[in-house]
Amino acid sequence: MRRAFTFVTVLACWVGSACAADAPPPKLVQAPHYGDTLFQFFQDHHFSAITGLMTSQHFERLAPHDDEAELLRGGMLLSYGLHREAGEVFAQLLDAGAKPAVQDRARFFLAKIRYQRGLLPEALDALGKIGSHLPPQLDEERALLHANVLLASQDYAGAAQQLRSLTGAKTSSPGASFYARYNLGVALVRNGDVAGGRVWLDELGKATSPQLPATPEYRALRDQANLALGFALLRDEQAEAASGYLQRVRLEGPQSSKALLGYGWALAAAKKHREALVPWQELLRRDARDAAVLEARLAVPLSYVELGALGQALTRYQEAIALYGQESALLDESIAAIRAGRLIEGLLAANPSATPGAEMSWFDAIQQLPAMPHAGHLADVLAQHEFQEAFKNLRDLHFLAGNLQAWQDKIEAFGDMVAHRRQAYAQRLPLVLAQANAAGLGALQQQRDALATELERVEREVDIEALATPAQRALLERVQRVNASLKALADEPGLDAARHRARLATGLLTWQLAQDHAARLWAAQKDLRAIDRALSEARDREAALARAQQQEPARFDAFAARTQAEAARIAALIPQVARLTQQQQQAAQEIAIAQLVKQKERLALYSTEAHFAVAQLHDRAASQKDGHKEGDRAK
Repeated sequence: MRRAFTFVTVLACWVGSACAADAPPPKLVQAPHYGDTLFQFFQDHHFSAITGLMTSQHFERLAPHDDEAELLRGGMLLSYGLHREAGEVFAQLLDAGAKPAVQDRARFFLAKIRYQRGLLPEALDALGKIGSHLPPQLDEERALLHANVLLASQDYAGAAQQLRSLTGAKTSSPGASFYARYNLGVALVRNGDVAGGRVWLDELGKATSPQLPATPEYRALRDQANLALGFALLRDEQAEAASGYLQRVRLEGPQSSKALLGYGWALAAAKKHREALVPWQELLRRDARDAAVLEARLAVPLSYVELGALGQALTRYQEAIALYGQESALLDESIAAIRAGRLIEGLLAANPSATPGAEMSWFDAIQQLPAMPHAGHLADVLAQHEFQEAFKNLRDLHFLAGNLQAWQDKIEAFGDMVAHRRQAYAQRLPLVLAQANAAGLGALQQQRDALATELERVEREVDIEALATPAQRALLERVQRVNASLKALADEPGLDAARHRARLATGLLTWQLAQDHAARLWAAQKDLRAIDRALSEARDREAALARAQQQEPARFDAFAARTQAEAARIAALIPQVARLTQQQQQAAQEIAIAQLVKQKERLALYSTEAHFAVAQLHDRAASQKDGHKEGDRAK
């Protein structure tokens, strides 16, 4: 069954993107660091997204999106193929009693992990516990996943029942219903209900626009439906009905070669050998590396034998044997080129997104093919899911190698930074200590205490003159001198007016000082409190300076030790990744070689059949010759 929705689309549903036309508005992201993770994710910077997410989780920066963030991390781990780690994330979410919506999504992806690992009963158990809180698009994929698990369990009846719910329902993806119909038809056929499966496949196989979108993808799906139905009927020995469906397949589509081959066999099964030569002859004009073309090389002479044209049959068999030998030799050349590393190295060079230093992404596809001796042999190799996954792992290893190399350079810079800061600390410490000692906090504290004692006396004795301004103090001194002079001239007549003015000046000044005393006393006490705060801050700085003298060297040592430890770890990982890269490249090459070896084995089988057929023709010719001789002797 086709995977109907990509994982990145599903994750878009998680984080609030609309999954359907009537979906609720997106949720507001309240944690900036979670928003940064989503930004990286939707920019296809998936490695940066997951590393940034895990860093933010370490520093607890993601509230109130903690469960959603953990679910996102599990999904990203799953897409990187880390099934065990992803399974642990989803299981922990369930154990922690997350919200029902989060639990349903966790169970869904837990079921997907188990299905991918072949744990079918466990996958069905997880699917059975999913509630009704999945987004619409994810719920559609749940139904397809459920059908997948049932098909893998050979429960074709159950898979068909599950798929029926998607065939007529309104889906968020226009193609989901069409693929569901195709898979339903296949499930019914596998369940033995050929007539029931024929209805669904026939409906899809003859669908035209606007019923079926006129795109290459859906045209290929229609061809696949006709091809599947045609071969199913061939297996049931319904050759005439099969030929009708096989004729629907486009001559220029990706399934055309298989359809031509099957159509020829349908005609041959109906004893129409001359007509069967028409599609098979068309196949012979196509790429000789195509498996259908190679099989047609045997089918054509077989029809000639049935038609009695033994000479032409012998010639065709000999041509097939020669072609099989040539193709086997070409496959040997391709295998040798792959063993030499030309395929993998060429793919890495021709696809920049797979080279070291590029941002690692889950869905980077092979866009350009490398220069190979016989590039046509790569079609079956690159079509393999196993090879695609092996190459993806190799690409990821190359990215990690580049990432480690970049961090090795950064670690050296960090070491230089620690050394410079240590040197700057050693240079500035004496100056700072000198400035701290020059401040004389002890003397300042004594001055503060003396000032506080004086203020207490002033407040207690209501000494209004103590808080006089300099100008008032000067006036006080002047008035006191005048009063002293007048007192000394007490016997002098004519000074009564001066004495009166002196008393008025003294009273006025005393009244002003008394009026301002309370405010000035409060201001002085306020200033004293400010002095206390300044002294406290100065003492804190002095204590911090004392602690820094003890702690900063230790911090520098800790940073240096951590830097050295990380440098050692990176230095150990670089050769390990290099070794794994080499092993992964070798594994990918072996997968490609195994596919070409299968082609060689198929060629060897075809060649053996051709040699056997040639031997039979020779025996038949010899028997006919002996029969003629015996007839001549009898005469």
